[in-house]
Amino acid sequence: MALRLGDSAPNFTQASSQGDINFYEWAGDSWVVLFSHPKDYTPVCTTELGEVARLQPEFDKRKVKTLALSVDDADSHLGWIKDIEETQKVNLSYPILADGDRTVSDLYDMIHPNSLQDLTVRTVFIIDPNKKLRLTLTYPASTGRNFNEILRVIDSLQLTDKYSVATPANWKDGQDCVIVPFIEDPKELKQKFPKGYTQVKTYLRLTPQPNK
Repeated sequence: MALRLGDSAPNFTQASSQGDINFYEWAGDSWVVLFSHPKDYTPVCTTELGEVARLQPEFDKRKVKTLALSVDDADSHLGWIKDIEETQKVNLSYPILADGDRTVSDLYDMIHPNSLQDLTVRTVFIIDPNKKLRLTLTYPASTGRNFNEILRVIDSLQLTDKYSVATPANWKDGQDCVIVPFIEDPKELKQKFPKGYTQVKTYLRLTPQPNK
């Protein structure tokens, strides 16, 4: 059965390029970005793994751990990592799961036979510190993933978990937010949004980002 938003992310213990990983223990109280690849030595995925390594300081700032997955074994991963570091000019410090037996692929519904037969599709999972699934995004094999968008979603999730706001289309950190519709009491509005707000419609109220 496919995982849905709000479901608990399944735990697992699996080999990786950095040794065996028990997912819950490895994740600890961090956010996690888990992103899958069909197999090693694929061109688009090589650029993606390099981009995640390049953006590692941005993930670190947000207390996010990154974890890749491919169906090849750990020795193959180590060879691929050398290629990634050489061609993408990065130091790849995060682990790549070796999912040869498809344990994690099956748990996370990464096998889409009509797309890639018995290989894993290229999905991104964002998992919060409570091990709840907060986002899934699946890309076709021909299109490289936009990891700046993944960072933007993490910024939105971390913000909206703490404040009574949502983020509008194309929002970026530092821009105005939307006040959630269920807050109507004027005193509560003044308390929660001391910077004020602009009412465009009764259901559409914009306020400066609360934590800026």
